[in-house]
Amino acid sequence: MVGQLSFFSAEARTPAKADLAGFLCGPGQAVSFARGTAARVYVELRDEWRHQPLRQACAERGVTSELCVNEEGTRFVRTPFRTDLTPLAARWLDGSVKKVPTGFELNGAVLRIWALAAGSWMESAYLLGLDPNAPQTHEPLQNALLASGLPCTLVGAPALRVTGRRRLARLAELVGSPPHGVAMSTWPAA
Repeated sequence: MVGQLSFFSAEARTPAKADLAGFLCGPGQAVSFARGTAARVYVELRDEWRHQPLRQACAERGVTSELCVNEEGTRFVRTPFRTDLTPLAARWLDGSVKKVPTGFELNGAVLRIWALAAGSWMESAYLLGLDPNAPQTHEPLQNALLASGLPCTLVGAPALRVTGRRRLARLAELVGSPPHGVAMSTWPAA
């Protein structure tokens, strides 16, 4: 049986730079430069496998990115400073403090990048990692998931925990099939 593709699915939408908000839903950061005339986004990598699909997601949106390693050995994917990322950064920053934009709505493309950046399985639940340094974003993101048809629970990792067959099926429908190189065991599924 062939399922119907959801209008909100990542696979049903044309990739857009605004989808890179998925970095920011998780532990990613936005940084403005030169009085807000340019911005970049970046995310620390918890797992080795994440860098290629995240870089591919950026490339699909016409944004170059690079894998970087800082002095402590922390790996992260970051974009260069770009003028076309300033609207994204402006929506997600209040000065230098990360915030969820007013009226923020999740779609499959943003969820897909969020899952690439910070998604993982824990027993029978799928976790979408949050920014531990931005607790003010946790409840608004929980509400955005709820509005997307994904009731979830905030857990201490911090992460939003999605459980239940129907909810996991909805999440899998929204994020689409795993990108090339991403193991099924790490990707949302019903």
